[in-house]
Amino acid sequence: MRLDCVFAVLGCAASLGLTGCKATPPGRGEAAVVQWTKYHVTVGGVHDKNPIPSTAENIEAGKQAFGSYCVVCHGRDGQNTGVPFAASMSPPIPSLASAEVQRYSDGQLKWIIENGISPSGMPASRGILSDDDMWTIVVFLRHLPPAGSLGEPRTYSGEEYAK
Repeated sequence: MRLDCVFAVLGCAASLGLTGCKATPPGRGEAAVVQWTKYHVTVGGVHDKNPIPSTAENIEAGKQAFGSYCVVCHGRDGQNTGVPFAASMSPPIPSLASAEVQRYSDGQLKWIIENGISPSGMPASRGILSDDDMWTIVVFLRHLPPAGSLGEPRTYSGEEYAK
């Protein structure tokens, strides 16, 4: 076989292989399999109980902790308000008010915050946030404000360094 034919065949194979590298949103079946796997296999903490009571003070503390760690990806309201890339991620960043997220137990939500979810882009906060901070974030997640009510993160509004 001629050398130029070998290179042509290898080039075609590489091109075909790279077309599979494009990130696309998951289909309904793929999403269902991933959700089932997360709920039943991947995400721990299903039986862990939140030691932080749902008081107005703790909801506010959770909102503050959320604001220091989660707001860049989830928006101030936890529903991706003002986050320009949330829908274009693969998989997309879910609204934390969605039934899919709210279906997790408190222990599972804390486990996700602590350990992250690979390869989704959700980072682990272990060593960054305290256990109490993570539990207060869970309290806040159970009492999210209406979508858009807190505005968008300053980082995306162009007001990050506004005086």
